[in-house]
Amino acid sequence: MSTTKPQRTSRHGLASTERRDPIGYAVAALGAVARSDLIDRLGLRKQTEQAVFTLTRGGFTTMGAAGRTFKRAGKRGAAGARVPAASRPGVFDLTPTEDEQMLVDVVAELATDVLRPAAQDADEACEAPAEVLQAGHELGLPTLGVPESLGGISEERSATAGALVAEALARGDLGLAVASLAPGAVATAISLWGTDAQQQTYLPAFTGDDVPAAALALTEPTVLFDVLSPATTARAEGAEYVLDGTKALVPLASTAELFVVGADLDGSPALFLVESGTEGVGIEADPAMGVRAAGLGRLHLDGVRIPAENLLGAADGTTYAECVRLSRLAWCALGVGVGQAVLDYVTPYVKERKAFGEPVAHRQSVAFMVATMATELQAMRLLTYKAASRAAQGRDFAREVALARKACAEHGMRIGLDGVQLLGGHGFVKDHPVERWYRDLRALGVMEGAVLV
Repeated sequence: MSTTKPQRTSRHGLASTERRDPIGYAVAALGAVARSDLIDRLGLRKQTEQAVFTLTRGGFTTMGAAGRTFKRAGKRGAAGARVPAASRPGVFDLTPTEDEQMLVDVVAELATDVLRPAAQDADEACEAPAEVLQAGHELGLPTLGVPESLGGISEERSATAGALVAEALARGDLGLAVASLAPGAVATAISLWGTDAQQQTYLPAFTGDDVPAAALALTEPTVLFDVLSPATTARAEGAEYVLDGTKALVPLASTAELFVVGADLDGSPALFLVESGTEGVGIEADPAMGVRAAGLGRLHLDGVRIPAENLLGAADGTTYAECVRLSRLAWCALGVGVGQAVLDYVTPYVKERKAFGEPVAHRQSVAFMVATMATELQAMRLLTYKAASRAAQGRDFAREVALARKACAEHGMRIGLDGVQLLGGHGFVKDHPVERWYRDLRALGVMEGAVLV
């Protein structure tokens, strides 16, 4: 173990060192909160009944949420700060490091004590409770992919840590995990591809105490939708871009103050920063079969004019393609977390549930089904971890994430289906969470964007 310099107090009031391992700053921040009574207080608090998603009642609104005004800062045209790629260990080992495991343990506690108890009510209300989102903010989730030099907690590419966090959160609830990770997806995107002006304008809000709701909007409500060929368009007019189109299944849609929107620009897909208060931005409720707690909505763009400097990354499609891959990687990690939740729930159930005088687990067909679930889940996990490791090292991971997505979409659905089947009639009712997990797992082959590692 390396020796570090004496501790000092950072501007956040947390003890830190002059130099930490890649996610050492994350562990310091999360550890401080874990020692407080925040998690226990929220976990023991009786969940109040949530109001039905306001947009479900009101329908389409002509303008987006009129939130804060992001003050323009930084040098226009100057390159933004970038975190370096993670070092290559030279050994094929997907075991989490000690710091990564500490990070996972803290987030897993949040998922168990805060997300899981709030999940059912949030699913019915189609909205994430404010206290749940705040707990995630206080753990530093929005800044996991932001460089330490910009006020975040990352010194190297954090794809591996992000995947581990997504998996741990999803074991509590997928919808609430997506809602908790949505602002961090936007902050990570700006950190990875933003210019100096974009980073200095938007990132301070994500690294402060009042974190804005934000969302990555790539999915569209079209038949046979191809994320790499968006129907939403952007055209250049002078010093502005004009955006037209509709995005679907956008998390935190009713409260989001900033969107990263995918649109076609002269035949190539590109990303754009769109503030919710911009004229022509409209929001419509879009509750789906699953992931309901994320507060899904449609984002309407009707002649939305944004400054030319709001183009995020390259305009040739390379930035957009990398964004899609990192988003799919995050969804794979979320799928692994939900799959693990299903397996953890049905295993003791079949051992305790008796039929014809003995536990149903004694039936060979039941035992084989559980074993198959465990095998498929481990395959999903290893493929996801390998893709995340290559992404963190700055290596090409297109093949790896494609394999992981195919496995997670197919096996994830089968795990959810088998979980419902193993519970019999109990798997079809809301008294058990497996029916909700089954609905959520269907999103793995449908959702694009929303989350990012």
